[in-house]
Amino acid sequence: MQINTDIELLKEFEKGLDPEHPEKSKIPARILGYGEISTIFEIDSPATRNLACKRMPIFQSREEIEHYARIYSEYNNLLQKEIGINVPDFGFVWFAAADGKIVAFDLQRKLPAESIGNRAIHLLDKENIRALFLCVLRELMKVWSFNKAEPERALGIDGQISNWSIADFNAENPRITADTRLLYIDTSTPLMKKNAAEQLDPELFLRSAPSFLRWLIRWLFLEGVMTRYYDARLVTIDLIANFYKEQRPELVPLLIDAANVFYRTEGGKLNLAPFTEKEISAYYREDKTIWIVFLALRRLDRWLHKYILRKPYVYILPGKIRR
Repeated sequence: MQINTDIELLKEFEKGLDPEHPEKSKIPARILGYGEISTIFEIDSPATRNLACKRMPIFQSREEIEHYARIYSEYNNLLQKEIGINVPDFGFVWFAAADGKIVAFDLQRKLPAESIGNRAIHLLDKENIRALFLCVLRELMKVWSFNKAEPERALGIDGQISNWSIADFNAENPRITADTRLLYIDTSTPLMKKNAAEQLDPELFLRSAPSFLRWLIRWLFLEGVMTRYYDARLVTIDLIANFYKEQRPELVPLLIDAANVFYRTEGGKLNLAPFTEKEISAYYREDKTIWIVFLALRRLDRWLHKYILRKPYVYILPGKIRR
């Protein structure tokens, strides 16, 4: 279901926003969670109090934002209506701010914090975490099956545990079964190919990177980051490795075993090579280093804007992320 909200309220919020301290803005914002690039927050107003918002000040033209709005809507609808993956109610709003820059907000119906996968794994026992992991793999299989059947419009997906919410989750009596329903919440990066051509312009997301490093990120990392979410094996590796970041490293051997059994049985048609703890650990070490350096350089870029260039830094950076 599409969400409609008060665009004038969002304009007022943007006008009084303090990107460095969103909670101190004219209309305060409460942080709900951090991604590697973006911050999810709730605007403290009756009209938006039950919405999770992601602010995107990265567009430079009407053509760019209208294209993004089309593929964002198409991606959400494809997931839900054709592939069979549940997503929360969603919406997309954009406008030209007072200073002329284009600002967009991805909106989702806010879900209970304890239902989000990276929170739930600290409430569930090992067997229920294994069951949750298998539920995620089954959802991902829907994407891989769709891509195989319709390669002319393949979808990419980030399967990390923090990108899933457990429907009707009971934190007092947490339990996962094969019938547990999940919702995929990371739909604001609509990775989608049409006739092998990526529809999402990767240059959009380079704009939040330090200006003096964009050429290096483009050269070294961009293609690999954009393409790995279409690869079932790499998405699974990333999902398992994510448990290191979420402070549950003791679960990695259990999940590797579960993944290997799954891809010999239910997911056997993908013919994936077995996973090993060595490759999962190596993947996470490299990934962790990249994101630590990237965030440190973004903070340096904010400092340079604030104290040297004397220009506003328009991005909301994540706070401290445990890894």
